[in-house]
Amino acid sequence: MSAVESQFRDAQAPAPEQSGLTAFLTAPGLSLRRPSDDKLIWGSAIGAVLLLAFGLRVWGVGHGLPYAYNADENAHFVTRAIGMFGHDWDPNYYVNPPAYTYLVHLALGVWHGGRAGVSNSFAADPTQIWIISRTIAALCGTLAVWLLYLAGSRLLDRRVGLLSAGIFAVAFLPVFYSKLALNDVPTLAGVCLGLWGAAGILRNGRLRDYAWAAIGLGLASATKYTGGIVLLPILGAAGAQFAASGGRAGALRGIGILAALSLLTFVIANPYSMLDFSSFWNGLTHQSTASGDAAGKLGLTQDSGYAYYLWSFGWGLGWVPLFFAVGGAVRLFFDERRLLWMLAAPIVVFVLFMGSQERYFGRWLMPVFPFVCVLAAYAAIELADWLGNVSPGLRPTFVAAAVVALCGQGFVYSLHSGLVMSREDTRNIAREWMVLNVPETTKVVVEPVVPDQWAQDIGNPSAVTSNGNRWNKYPLSRKIDPKTGGPVPGAAGVVNIEDFEKVLHPELVDVFEQQAYCYVVVGSTQRGRAEAEPDQVPNALRYYEELERRSKVAYAVSPYAKGKGPVGFNFDWTFNYYPLAYSRPGPVMTIYRLQGGRCAEGLTASG
Repeated sequence: MSAVESQFRDAQAPAPEQSGLTAFLTAPGLSLRRPSDDKLIWGSAIGAVLLLAFGLRVWGVGHGLPYAYNADENAHFVTRAIGMFGHDWDPNYYVNPPAYTYLVHLALGVWHGGRAGVSNSFAADPTQIWIISRTIAALCGTLAVWLLYLAGSRLLDRRVGLLSAGIFAVAFLPVFYSKLALNDVPTLAGVCLGLWGAAGILRNGRLRDYAWAAIGLGLASATKYTGGIVLLPILGAAGAQFAASGGRAGALRGIGILAALSLLTFVIANPYSMLDFSSFWNGLTHQSTASGDAAGKLGLTQDSGYAYYLWSFGWGLGWVPLFFAVGGAVRLFFDERRLLWMLAAPIVVFVLFMGSQERYFGRWLMPVFPFVCVLAAYAAIELADWLGNVSPGLRPTFVAAAVVALCGQGFVYSLHSGLVMSREDTRNIAREWMVLNVPETTKVVVEPVVPDQWAQDIGNPSAVTSNGNRWNKYPLSRKIDPKTGGPVPGAAGVVNIEDFEKVLHPELVDVFEQQAYCYVVVGSTQRGRAEAEPDQVPNALRYYEELERRSKVAYAVSPYAKGKGPVGFNFDWTFNYYPLAYSRPGPVMTIYRLQGGRCAEGLTASG
């Protein structure tokens, strides 16, 4: 049998002269024994894992609706998928590739019967459209779990594949971002498909394995550019075949298929990368520039991207899986070094690249989570086997302990995530209070912690305001004159959500009172940015102090459980509610009622 078609070796006990960790690390091929091939048992096991994965991912999928509060979700994918019903398939947006946008577009068209049905549904009540779009992300995430099971099984054995899938099924970040209509989780399906193809190249070296790897690579890259990291394990597998006796010709043919088919898949899923190459290239370079620009991201207080991502592995995937993944990489150095290059090298390269940027978010790590899961599962099964050889009667206990250790953290926090997201958002609760207590046409100030539609009764626009809003909002989105505290006359510029705290000044409170904008809605997801970097925006802090001095709190609602919180501002934990202190989604919402100027007249009139 050729080296290209390498099979699993028989397990051997550690050499008599070795003991402890050294024996475990250097013992040849413990995990490479094939477990029972009972298809019913393994099919039932992975079926249960997939049901769990999907259940965790769709629990709370209706959070916040009918309003989509995640700024990226609200702006990038679903709205552009709907916009395509009014023109051709050009997304007119290339900062993110459009594969997920196309998938949502097709699903909405089928579900609602085309342009008219989608438009009417979105205008009357967009809840169903958001749920469909988020459920597609959850389905893609569940598909990724199954594909990782196949990849792990092919690379090592079914036990490793199943445990890899289990870790991935419950890991916090993949579960949480399956509840949002974003491209992060759908990308994982392509990554895992590419890894499965790479495993086939390594173990069998067939041209069809190159084809599957190419399709996975193309789909991953066309969904999120960083999904292209799966190219490294594919090339590692191809290199192993090339180096094997008699494998050079097959590897060269396979690499040709890989290059052609991955490019073809990418273009099919992202056709305007060719049809409008200049726009595509501008979007791609803009994405790279944005990730390297921290100047506009107020609230990013971390000094090291490398440290941040190591920390993010610990809570986003799990500290125990991270520890075992390191052990798995060390173990592979002694056992099957080509797997080390396929699984560990992409993680190192990815973290080195992403950590060198000036912006960093935990979810950006997810393309390498599948590799970490396989390494962690491999190490755990190896350790359970080794301990089982020492105490055969306790082997099932060791395996069960490994499952609990590697999946426990993710399972607990993903359950908590579902519970939190199934409850009403603080922004909806605050709005309900305003509907009951703040009359229509009242002048209000609302920080950009909610979308513009928040001021309007969706499907029932007001007949007494010019824009259909229930309340007349102060134009905080316009550039503000630091001398007057008001909008710059004639300025068409719009204040970016990232820059909002930078334009706040205490003089604004005078403007609000003079113009009778008596209710001011403040959210901690904006105020927290200023409090995280007070030296950067001293005027914003003075503004909040002045607002508090000259007003009373009319209403406040917190996302924290009784007696817990607050959680310090962080661009991950503030928005994904990972800490157990959270009881519901959303920021701390505070509604202030100003007491002076024309607002005092309102108080007298109301008694």
